[in-house]
Amino acid sequence: MDFMPLARRLDPETAHNLSLAALRLGLAGQDKALDDPILAVEAFGRMLSNPIGLAAGFDKNAVAVNALGRLGFGFVEAGTVTPKPQAGNPRPRLFRLEADSAVINRMGFNNAGVEVFLKNLAKADRSRITVGANIGINKENAEPERDYPALARAVSPLADYIAVNISSPNTPGLRDLQTEARLTCILAAMETERPVFVKIAPDLSQEALEAVVGVCLERKVAGLIISNTTLVRAGLHGGNAAEAGGLSGRPLMEPSTAMLARVHKMAGPRLMLIGVGGVFTPEDVLEKIQAGASLVQVYTGFAYEGPGLIPRLKIGLAALLRERGFKSVTEAVGA
Repeated sequence: MDFMPLARRLDPETAHNLSLAALRLGLAGQDKALDDPILAVEAFGRMLSNPIGLAAGFDKNAVAVNALGRLGFGFVEAGTVTPKPQAGNPRPRLFRLEADSAVINRMGFNNAGVEVFLKNLAKADRSRITVGANIGINKENAEPERDYPALARAVSPLADYIAVNISSPNTPGLRDLQTEARLTCILAAMETERPVFVKIAPDLSQEALEAVVGVCLERKVAGLIISNTTLVRAGLHGGNAAEAGGLSGRPLMEPSTAMLARVHKMAGPRLMLIGVGGVFTPEDVLEKIQAGASLVQVYTGFAYEGPGLIPRLKIGLAALLRERGFKSVTEAVGA
């Protein structure tokens, strides 16, 4: 059943909630086709059938992980989850910019808290879908050096990797955790057998970016997720362009991919990179891979185009890899 025409006529947050409900009820369909072998990628200690994942923020409470896996994603990242439940920022807090194929959000880590998250995540069938847990901090009474390690310990038994979100623009002070000293303290306190990825902002200066990469290499972090939403508003045409919050979608493609390339040049194979931001086409996926990403996530493109986007990306990516002489995704990374 195609919910997209209806969803586009609804308030964005209402449409999002309706989509999650449809997934939980099994109404969103299933991609039954086997993935092309050329798309297989090794990551998180597992072999993924394809490199295309769902970014954090879509399924904040891990209520639809199995259903999302049936849509054909290679992996799904649930969250962001915080220690305690919180309502997030007042509505409206999610805005479409259709002329820009973009979204602005100031959700504010709205979620049901880690206890509910763990109960839901325990139902995920990890024999069929690879799952990441994206962790963050509450707006009030947070102690990052305490909260991130505690969350990492809690989610580790139920996730294949952990994403440390220190880059959302919608929690006051969160991006300050990207400084060398704060990030070092947080990572030094994290004890988990799961691979840890740090999700960073696309608005970091070159100096700050080099510091983050240096800390991640020193602390033996598995990789970086590049990138979160941006505060930059250049060249937008959508009527909601002046709304506060993080911008995602097509305008993020160029800056996030440029950052990918810079980090790949700095770190090489020592850090696995996950590229996210502005992906709508197979060409976008390959561009991020050739910039240095081993895996690529989608969110806004999925919100706009629905489940049909995933098979289109996979089929198109396989064709592009062969057309350009690559025998695997890994061979194209940083090419």
